[in-house]
Amino acid sequence: MPKLSIAIINYNTCGLLESCIDSLQKIDYEKKEIVLIDQASTDDSVKQVKKLFPNVRVIENQNTGYSGGANKGYDSTDGEYLVIMNPDVTVTKDYFKILIKELEKDHKIGAITGKILKTLPASPPKDFQSIIDTTGLLAFKNRRVVDRGQGFADTGQFEKKEEVFGISGCLALYRREALTDIALPTKSKHAKNGKEVWDYDFFMYKEDIDVSWRLNLRGWKCIYLPEVVAYHERGTTILKRYSNKDVIKHRASVPKLARFYSYKNQRLMQLKNEIAGDLFKDFFTLFIREILIMGFVILREPSTFGSIFSLIRELPSAFRKRRHIQKNRKVTSMRHFLKGCPKDTFEGWN
Repeated sequence: MPKLSIAIINYNTCGLLESCIDSLQKIDYEKKEIVLIDQASTDDSVKQVKKLFPNVRVIENQNTGYSGGANKGYDSTDGEYLVIMNPDVTVTKDYFKILIKELEKDHKIGAITGKILKTLPASPPKDFQSIIDTTGLLAFKNRRVVDRGQGFADTGQFEKKEEVFGISGCLALYRREALTDIALPTKSKHAKNGKEVWDYDFFMYKEDIDVSWRLNLRGWKCIYLPEVVAYHERGTTILKRYSNKDVIKHRASVPKLARFYSYKNQRLMQLKNEIAGDLFKDFFTLFIREILIMGFVILREPSTFGSIFSLIRELPSAFRKRRHIQKNRKVTSMRHFLKGCPKDTFEGWN
């Protein structure tokens, strides 16, 4: 039985950890280790876990963001399979057992996920329908990436195993060999042996998309398997954010920090991973999107301009990583993953 390492990335989520770890300890998988990567929390997270779960290894890390916490989880464990997850997630008993069986059958799978639903209410009504959190990541030709099905009722529209663009970082099961394969050279002082899997420059937001993109470029598959279910509380409300109208409508509810990192990291990610031929074919789509976003920032979100200066500072690092990624990629195009019209795609989910 291959060893399973589970790393929970925690920052001030004391109220969520008990239910999360309790569900992990009940999973039907014996050869496992559970590690809490605490990012310098100021609440009682560490104290609580040490008291309630003495068999959980606690690593008290400085706050290097979600990317830094994930790298610490990778560096501090040795399981053939590695889970990186949020503390607001609970899993069902057979979740990892079934996913690992799939990984064992196909050694080209680099990452895998089950169906992740919004956490159920304590007393759901009789006519209650579960709401989808994610069934994998979906990418469009304008390089916008969304959680597939998020905000829709689970009516059986995602009941087949399929390859997806990527896996959400809220609960991602990776093959360690695949993560080692996509590791990048870095000058970050936090990196072990000068290597990073999750980009330290990202700190938080979109780091899971970046890892998924690089897995694809190296020929690894990301798979969605509907037979198993987990539940995600999610710090932000689950909303349908697929059309531009939806995004603008709910933009005010997005924290400023999220806007800052999302804007910067989206462009760093595209700079590192974009294949030149794909860029040429979708140039006008990408150009129009950038013009619209810049206009929106100027008129409605001037505070986001600060992220542009951070983006400029991090360009040399991104170009170094791009050279490594493009030199070592195994695919000639990613366009088979990219969907065209969001409207047509989402109407099929109703």
